Amino acid sequence: MSTDTQRLKVLSAGIFSLILMLGIGRFAYTPLLPVMQQQQVLGIAEGGWLAAINYGGYLCGAILAAMIGDLVVKDRLYRGSLVLALLTTVGMGLTENIWLWAVLRFFAGLASAGGLLIGSGLILNWLIRHGHRSELGIHISGMGLGISLCALAVELMSPWFDWRGQWLLFSLIGGLILIPAWRWLPSPDRSQLNHNGPQMQDNPPGRLFLRLFMAAYFCAGVGYAVSATFIVAIVEQLPGQAGNGALAFIVVGVAAAPACILWDLIARRIGNINALSSAYLLQILSLLLPVMIPGLSTSLIGAALFGATFIGIVSLVLTMAGRYYPSRPARMMGVMTISYGIAQIIAPALTGLLAEHYGSYDAAIWLAIIMMAAGSLLTLPLGILERRKRQPRGTSTAALRATT
Repeated sequence: MSTDTQRLKVLSAGIFSLILMLGIGRFAYTPLLPVMQQQQVLGIAEGGWLAAINYGGYLCGAILAAMIGDLVVKDRLYRGSLVLALLTTVGMGLTENIWLWAVLRFFAGLASAGGLLIGSGLILNWLIRHGHRSELGIHISGMGLGISLCALAVELMSPWFDWRGQWLLFSLIGGLILIPAWRWLPSPDRSQLNHNGPQMQDNPPGRLFLRLFMAAYFCAGVGYAVSATFIVAIVEQLPGQAGNGALAFIVVGVAAAPACILWDLIARRIGNINALSSAYLLQILSLLLPVMIPGLSTSLIGAALFGATFIGIVSLVLTMAGRYYPSRPARMMGVMTISYGIAQIIAPALTGLLAEHYGSYDAAIWLAIIMMAAGSLLTLPLGILERRKRQPRGTSTAALRATT
Protein backbone atom coordinates (compact mmCIF):
# COMPACT_ATOMS: atom_id res chain seq x y z
CA MET A 1 0.00 0.00 0.00
CA SER A 2 1.38 3.43 -0.95
CA THR A 3 2.07 6.01 1.76
CA ASP A 4 -0.59 8.37 0.35
CA THR A 5 -3.21 5.61 0.34
CA GLN A 6 -2.34 4.66 3.91
CA ARG A 7 -2.50 8.32 4.95
CA LEU A 8 -5.97 8.59 3.39
CA LYS A 9 -7.18 5.49 5.27
CA VAL A 10 -5.76 6.72 8.59
CA LEU A 11 -7.37 10.15 8.20
CA SER A 12 -10.65 8.51 7.12
CA ALA A 13 -10.56 6.35 10.25
CA GLY A 14 -10.22 9.51 12.28
CA ILE A 15 -13.09 11.21 10.47
CA PHE A 16 -15.40 8.22 11.00
CA SER A 17 -14.38 7.97 14.65
CA LEU A 18 -15.32 11.60 15.24
CA ILE A 19 -18.64 11.21 13.42
CA LEU A 20 -19.46 8.35 15.80
CA MET A 21 -17.93 9.52 19.10
CA LEU A 22 -18.51 13.27 18.72
CA GLY A 23 -21.24 13.62 16.11
CA ILE A 24 -23.59 10.84 17.21
CA GLY A 25 -22.42 9.99 20.73
CA ARG A 26 -22.19 13.58 21.88
CA PHE A 27 -23.84 16.06 19.49
CA ALA A 28 -26.98 14.14 18.48
CA TYR A 29 -28.25 15.30 21.88
CA THR A 30 -28.31 18.95 20.73
CA PRO A 31 -30.91 18.67 17.91
CA LEU A 32 -32.78 15.96 19.88
CA LEU A 33 -33.01 18.16 23.00
CA PRO A 34 -35.93 20.29 21.69
CA VAL A 35 -37.64 17.12 20.42
CA MET A 36 -37.39 15.51 23.86
CA GLN A 37 -38.62 18.73 25.47
CA GLN A 38 -41.58 19.04 23.08
CA GLN A 39 -42.53 15.42 23.75
CA GLN A 40 -42.36 16.22 27.48
CA VAL A 41 -39.73 13.69 28.52
CA LEU A 42 -37.15 16.33 29.49
CA GLY A 43 -37.31 19.82 31.03
CA ILE A 44 -35.12 22.85 30.29
CA ALA A 45 -33.07 22.71 33.50
CA GLU A 46 -32.74 18.91 33.29
CA GLY A 47 -31.49 19.30 29.71
CA GLY A 48 -28.78 21.65 30.96
CA TRP A 49 -27.73 19.29 33.74
CA LEU A 50 -27.48 16.34 31.36
CA ALA A 51 -25.26 18.42 29.07
CA ALA A 52 -23.07 19.38 32.04
CA ILE A 53 -22.78 15.72 33.07
CA ASN A 54 -21.79 14.83 29.50
CA TYR A 55 -19.02 17.42 29.65
CA GLY A 56 -18.03 16.00 33.04
CA GLY A 57 -17.41 12.67 31.36
CA TYR A 58 -15.40 14.45 28.69
CA LEU A 59 -13.28 16.12 31.39
CA CYS A 60 -12.57 12.75 33.02
CA GLY A 61 -11.52 11.44 29.62
CA ALA A 62 -9.19 14.41 29.19
CA ILE A 63 -7.56 13.72 32.57
CA LEU A 64 -7.14 10.06 31.58
CA ALA A 65 -5.58 11.05 28.24
CA ALA A 66 -3.11 13.35 30.02
CA MET A 67 -2.08 10.63 32.49
CA ILE A 68 -1.47 7.75 30.09
CA GLY A 69 1.69 7.79 27.99
CA ASP A 70 1.77 4.27 26.53
CA LEU A 71 0.57 4.34 22.91
CA VAL A 72 -0.63 0.73 23.01
CA VAL A 73 -2.85 1.49 26.01
CA LYS A 74 -4.16 4.57 24.22
CA ASP A 75 -4.94 2.50 21.14
CA ARG A 76 -7.00 0.13 23.31
CA LEU A 77 -8.80 3.08 24.90
CA TYR A 78 -9.55 4.52 21.46
CA ARG A 79 -11.16 1.26 20.33
CA GLY A 80 -13.00 0.86 23.61
CA SER A 81 -14.34 4.40 23.22
CA LEU A 82 -15.81 3.50 19.82
CA VAL A 83 -17.81 0.69 21.40
CA LEU A 84 -18.77 2.82 24.41
CA ALA A 85 -20.08 5.64 22.19
CA LEU A 86 -22.31 3.14 20.37
CA LEU A 87 -23.64 1.52 23.56
CA THR A 88 -24.49 4.85 25.22
CA THR A 89 -26.39 5.93 22.11
CA VAL A 90 -28.43 2.71 22.18
CA GLY A 91 -29.11 3.22 25.89
CA MET A 92 -30.56 6.71 25.39
CA GLY A 93 -33.40 5.18 23.39
CA LEU A 94 -34.13 2.38 25.84
CA THR A 95 -35.05 4.33 28.98
CA GLU A 96 -36.84 7.44 30.25
CA ASN A 97 -35.12 7.41 33.63
CA ILE A 98 -33.29 10.72 34.19
CA TRP A 99 -30.66 9.04 36.39
CA LEU A 100 -29.86 6.42 33.77
CA TRP A 101 -29.69 9.17 31.16
CA ALA A 102 -27.20 10.98 33.41
CA VAL A 103 -25.00 7.86 33.56
CA LEU A 104 -25.24 7.37 29.80
CA ARG A 105 -24.40 11.01 29.03
CA PHE A 106 -21.39 10.82 31.36
CA PHE A 107 -19.98 7.78 29.55
CA ALA A 108 -20.82 9.30 26.16
CA GLY A 109 -18.67 12.27 27.20
CA LEU A 110 -15.91 9.91 28.29
CA ALA A 111 -16.04 8.19 24.91
CA SER A 112 -15.94 11.50 23.04
CA ALA A 113 -12.62 12.31 24.73
CA GLY A 114 -11.35 9.01 23.39
CA GLY A 115 -12.15 10.18 19.88
CA LEU A 116 -11.03 13.78 20.04
CA LEU A 117 -7.97 13.49 22.30
CA ILE A 118 -6.67 9.93 22.20
CA GLY A 119 -7.67 9.40 18.57
CA SER A 120 -6.21 12.76 17.51
CA GLY A 121 -3.02 11.99 19.40
CA LEU A 122 -2.63 8.61 17.70
CA ILE A 123 -3.28 10.09 14.27
CA LEU A 124 -0.93 13.05 14.78
CA ASN A 125 1.77 10.68 16.02
CA TRP A 126 1.30 8.56 12.87
CA LEU A 127 1.45 11.64 10.59
CA ILE A 128 4.65 12.96 12.20
CA ARG A 129 6.28 9.53 12.20
CA HIS A 130 5.58 9.03 8.49
CA GLY A 131 6.76 12.47 7.40
CA HIS A 132 3.37 14.13 6.75
CA ARG A 133 2.35 17.62 7.86
CA SER A 134 1.58 17.76 11.58
CA GLU A 135 -1.90 19.20 11.03
CA LEU A 136 -5.23 17.86 12.28
CA GLY A 137 -7.61 19.86 10.11
CA ILE A 138 -8.69 16.97 7.87
CA HIS A 139 -9.14 14.63 10.84
CA ILE A 140 -11.14 17.11 12.93
CA SER A 141 -13.44 17.86 9.99
CA GLY A 142 -15.17 14.67 11.14
CA MET A 143 -16.62 16.65 14.03
CA GLY A 144 -18.28 19.13 11.68
CA LEU A 145 -19.53 16.34 9.42
CA GLY A 146 -20.98 14.57 12.45
CA ILE A 147 -22.78 17.71 13.62
CA SER A 148 -24.31 18.44 10.22
CA LEU A 149 -25.30 14.81 9.59
CA CYS A 150 -26.96 14.53 13.01
CA ALA A 151 -28.88 17.77 12.57
CA LEU A 152 -30.02 16.77 9.09
CA ALA A 153 -30.98 13.30 10.30
CA VAL A 154 -33.14 14.71 13.12
CA GLU A 155 -34.82 17.07 10.65
CA LEU A 156 -35.63 14.17 8.33
CA MET A 157 -36.61 11.67 11.04
CA SER A 158 -38.78 13.91 13.25
CA PRO A 159 -41.96 13.66 11.12
CA TRP A 160 -41.74 9.85 11.22
CA PHE A 161 -40.12 8.84 14.50
CA ASP A 162 -40.40 9.93 18.12
CA TRP A 163 -37.34 10.79 20.23
CA ARG A 164 -36.82 7.13 21.17
CA GLY A 165 -36.88 5.89 17.58
CA GLN A 166 -34.38 8.56 16.55
CA TRP A 167 -31.85 7.53 19.20
CA LEU A 168 -32.14 3.91 18.04
CA LEU A 169 -31.70 4.86 14.38
CA PHE A 170 -28.60 6.84 15.31
CA SER A 171 -27.35 3.65 16.96
CA LEU A 172 -27.77 1.74 13.71
CA ILE A 173 -25.85 4.39 11.78
CA GLY A 174 -23.15 4.39 14.45
CA GLY A 175 -22.72 0.62 14.20
CA LEU A 176 -21.94 0.94 10.49
CA ILE A 177 -19.49 3.81 11.03
CA LEU A 178 -17.64 1.92 13.76
CA ILE A 179 -16.25 -0.64 11.27
CA PRO A 180 -13.91 1.64 9.23
CA ALA A 181 -13.08 3.72 12.33
CA TRP A 182 -11.77 0.53 13.96
CA ARG A 183 -10.13 -1.22 11.01
CA TRP A 184 -8.40 1.64 9.18
CA LEU A 185 -6.31 2.97 12.08
CA PRO A 186 -3.18 0.81 12.40
CA SER A 187 -1.74 -0.24 15.73
CA PRO A 188 0.77 2.36 16.99
CA ASP A 189 4.55 2.13 16.79
CA ARG A 190 6.04 2.77 20.24
CA SER A 191 9.55 3.60 19.02
CA GLN A 192 10.85 7.18 19.15
CA LEU A 193 11.96 7.07 15.49
CA ASN A 194 10.13 8.56 12.55
CA HIS A 195 10.34 7.19 9.01
CA ASN A 196 13.67 8.97 8.39
CA GLY A 197 15.27 7.67 11.57
CA PRO A 198 15.95 10.66 13.89
CA GLN A 199 14.36 10.70 17.30
CA MET A 200 11.28 12.85 17.81
CA GLN A 201 12.02 15.50 20.43
CA ASP A 202 9.42 17.07 22.71
CA ASN A 203 9.58 20.86 23.03
CA PRO A 204 7.25 21.84 25.90
CA PRO A 205 6.19 25.48 26.40
CA GLY A 206 7.04 27.56 29.47
CA ARG A 207 4.82 27.63 32.56
CA LEU A 208 3.47 31.16 31.99
CA PHE A 209 2.62 30.33 28.38
CA LEU A 210 0.81 27.17 29.45
CA ARG A 211 -1.20 28.97 32.15
CA LEU A 212 -2.31 31.72 29.78
CA PHE A 213 -3.03 29.15 27.09
CA MET A 214 -5.22 27.13 29.47
CA ALA A 215 -7.05 30.25 30.67
CA ALA A 216 -7.79 31.32 27.09
CA TYR A 217 -9.01 27.82 26.25
CA PHE A 218 -11.25 27.85 29.34
CA CYS A 219 -12.93 30.99 27.98
CA ALA A 220 -13.37 29.29 24.61
CA GLY A 221 -14.93 26.33 26.41
CA VAL A 222 -17.64 28.56 27.87
CA GLY A 223 -18.41 30.13 24.49
CA TYR A 224 -18.48 26.74 22.84
CA ALA A 225 -20.59 24.98 25.47
CA VAL A 226 -23.33 27.63 25.49
CA SER A 227 -23.72 27.68 21.72
CA ALA A 228 -23.03 24.04 20.85
CA THR A 229 -25.44 22.67 23.45
CA PHE A 230 -28.28 25.16 23.11
CA ILE A 231 -28.02 26.69 19.63
CA VAL A 232 -31.12 24.90 18.38
CA ALA A 233 -33.18 26.04 21.38
CA ILE A 234 -31.65 29.56 21.26
CA VAL A 235 -32.57 30.09 17.60
CA GLU A 236 -36.06 28.66 18.18
CA GLN A 237 -36.67 31.34 20.83
CA LEU A 238 -35.53 34.30 18.70
CA PRO A 239 -38.40 36.44 17.33
CA GLY A 240 -39.82 34.87 14.19
CA GLN A 241 -37.32 31.97 14.18
CA ALA A 242 -39.52 29.12 15.43
CA GLY A 243 -38.80 26.06 13.32
CA ASN A 244 -35.36 27.23 12.18
CA GLY A 245 -33.28 25.81 15.03
CA ALA A 246 -32.43 22.56 13.27
CA LEU A 247 -31.48 24.48 10.12
CA ALA A 248 -29.06 26.59 12.15
CA PHE A 249 -27.44 23.46 13.58
CA ILE A 250 -27.06 21.99 10.10
CA VAL A 251 -25.31 25.20 9.04
CA VAL A 252 -22.99 24.90 12.06
CA GLY A 253 -21.88 21.45 10.95
CA VAL A 254 -21.61 22.30 7.25
CA ALA A 255 -19.43 25.31 8.07
CA ALA A 256 -17.33 23.35 10.56
CA ALA A 257 -16.46 20.47 8.22
CA PRO A 258 -14.11 22.35 5.85
CA ALA A 259 -13.20 25.13 8.29
CA CYS A 260 -10.48 23.29 10.20
CA ILE A 261 -8.64 22.67 6.92
CA LEU A 262 -8.97 26.39 6.14
CA TRP A 263 -7.59 27.29 9.59
CA ASP A 264 -4.57 25.07 8.88
CA LEU A 265 -3.90 27.16 5.75
CA ILE A 266 -4.42 30.42 7.66
CA ALA A 267 -2.04 29.28 10.41
CA ARG A 268 0.65 28.52 7.81
CA ARG A 269 0.48 32.16 6.64
CA ILE A 270 0.04 34.14 9.86
CA GLY A 271 1.08 31.66 12.55
CA ASN A 272 -0.95 29.51 14.95
CA ILE A 273 -1.40 32.14 17.65
CA ASN A 274 -2.52 34.91 15.28
CA ALA A 275 -4.93 32.46 13.68
CA LEU A 276 -6.23 31.54 17.15
CA SER A 277 -6.81 35.22 18.05
CA SER A 278 -8.70 35.73 14.79
CA ALA A 279 -10.93 32.75 15.50
CA TYR A 280 -11.84 34.15 18.94
CA LEU A 281 -12.85 37.52 17.46
CA LEU A 282 -14.95 35.92 14.72
CA GLN A 283 -16.72 33.73 17.28
CA ILE A 284 -17.67 36.84 19.27
CA LEU A 285 -19.21 38.19 16.06
CA SER A 286 -21.11 34.91 15.60
CA LEU A 287 -22.72 35.37 19.02
CA LEU A 288 -23.50 39.07 18.55
CA LEU A 289 -25.11 38.93 15.11
CA PRO A 290 -28.40 37.12 15.92
CA VAL A 291 -28.85 39.19 19.11
CA MET A 292 -28.14 42.60 17.60
CA ILE A 293 -29.84 42.04 14.23
CA PRO A 294 -32.62 39.43 14.66
CA GLY A 295 -33.56 37.58 11.50
CA LEU A 296 -33.11 34.30 9.68
CA SER A 297 -30.15 35.46 7.58
CA THR A 298 -28.17 36.80 10.55
CA SER A 299 -28.97 33.67 12.59
CA LEU A 300 -27.60 31.47 9.81
CA ILE A 301 -24.54 33.69 9.29
CA GLY A 302 -23.93 33.55 13.04
CA ALA A 303 -24.32 29.76 13.00
CA ALA A 304 -21.86 29.47 10.10
CA LEU A 305 -19.31 31.68 11.86
CA PHE A 306 -19.72 29.71 15.07
CA GLY A 307 -19.21 26.39 13.29
CA ALA A 308 -16.17 27.69 11.44
CA THR A 309 -14.55 29.21 14.54
CA PHE A 310 -15.19 26.81 17.40
CA ILE A 311 -13.78 23.91 15.41
CA GLY A 312 -10.88 26.09 14.26
CA ILE A 313 -10.01 26.90 17.87
CA VAL A 314 -10.09 23.23 18.84
CA SER A 315 -8.05 22.18 15.81
CA LEU A 316 -5.40 24.89 16.31
CA VAL A 317 -5.03 24.21 20.04
CA LEU A 318 -4.74 20.44 19.61
CA THR A 319 -2.29 20.85 16.73
CA MET A 320 -0.12 23.20 18.80
CA ALA A 321 -0.23 20.79 21.73
CA GLY A 322 0.82 17.92 19.50
CA ARG A 323 3.75 19.88 18.12
CA TYR A 324 5.03 20.59 21.63
CA TYR A 325 4.88 16.86 22.41
CA PRO A 326 5.31 14.96 19.10
CA SER A 327 6.28 11.70 20.84
CA ARG A 328 3.15 11.74 23.06
CA PRO A 329 0.70 14.27 21.60
CA ALA A 330 -2.26 13.35 23.83
CA ARG A 331 -0.33 14.50 26.92
CA MET A 332 -0.73 18.24 26.39
CA MET A 333 -3.99 17.74 24.48
CA GLY A 334 -5.40 16.23 27.67
CA VAL A 335 -3.99 19.01 29.87
CA MET A 336 -5.51 21.71 27.65
CA THR A 337 -8.82 19.92 27.49
CA ILE A 338 -9.05 19.75 31.27
CA SER A 339 -9.35 23.55 31.19
CA TYR A 340 -11.83 23.40 28.29
CA GLY A 341 -13.76 20.60 29.99
CA ILE A 342 -14.22 22.46 33.28
CA ALA A 343 -15.82 25.30 31.34
CA GLN A 344 -18.07 22.81 29.57
CA ILE A 345 -19.35 21.48 32.89
CA ILE A 346 -20.11 24.90 34.36
CA ALA A 347 -21.56 26.63 31.28
CA PRO A 348 -24.44 24.28 30.29
CA ALA A 349 -25.76 23.93 33.84
CA LEU A 350 -25.56 27.71 34.34
CA THR A 351 -27.20 28.29 30.95
CA GLY A 352 -30.12 26.03 31.83
CA LEU A 353 -30.64 27.82 35.15
CA LEU A 354 -30.39 31.29 33.58
CA ALA A 355 -32.79 30.34 30.79
CA GLU A 356 -35.31 28.94 33.26
CA HIS A 357 -35.02 32.02 35.51
CA TYR A 358 -35.23 34.72 32.80
CA GLY A 359 -37.37 32.84 30.31
CA SER A 360 -34.78 33.22 27.52
CA TYR A 361 -31.18 32.46 26.66
CA ASP A 362 -30.11 36.13 26.39
CA ALA A 363 -28.17 36.21 29.66
CA ALA A 364 -26.25 33.06 28.72
CA ILE A 365 -25.39 34.48 25.30
CA TRP A 366 -23.93 37.63 26.88
CA LEU A 367 -21.98 35.47 29.31
CA ALA A 368 -20.47 33.61 26.34
CA ILE A 369 -19.63 36.90 24.60
CA ILE A 370 -17.85 38.28 27.67
CA MET A 371 -15.85 35.07 28.16
CA MET A 372 -14.81 34.92 24.51
CA ALA A 373 -13.67 38.56 24.69
CA ALA A 374 -11.58 37.73 27.75
CA GLY A 375 -10.12 34.73 25.92
CA SER A 376 -9.15 36.84 22.91
CA LEU A 377 -7.26 39.23 25.20
CA LEU A 378 -5.44 36.30 26.81
CA THR A 379 -4.12 35.16 23.42
CA LEU A 380 -2.24 38.44 22.91
CA PRO A 381 0.70 37.76 25.26
CA LEU A 382 1.06 34.21 23.89
CA GLY A 383 2.67 35.52 20.71
CA ILE A 384 5.18 37.56 22.70
CA LEU A 385 6.10 34.57 24.86
CA GLU A 386 6.43 32.35 21.79
CA ARG A 387 8.78 34.79 20.08
CA ARG A 388 10.85 35.12 23.25
CA LYS A 389 11.22 31.36 23.40
CA ARG A 390 12.55 31.29 19.83
CA GLN A 391 14.83 34.30 20.44
CA PRO A 392 18.51 33.30 20.66
CA ARG A 393 20.25 34.31 23.85
CA GLY A 394 21.93 37.67 23.54
CA THR A 395 19.48 39.00 20.96
CA SER A 396 18.39 42.52 21.88
CA THR A 397 14.79 43.54 22.38
CA ALA A 398 15.12 46.05 19.54
CA ALA A 399 16.38 43.32 17.23
CA LEU A 400 13.44 41.13 18.26
CA ARG A 401 10.98 43.91 17.44
CA ALA A 402 12.68 44.40 14.09
CA THR A 403 12.11 40.76 13.19
CA THR A 404 8.42 40.87 14.10
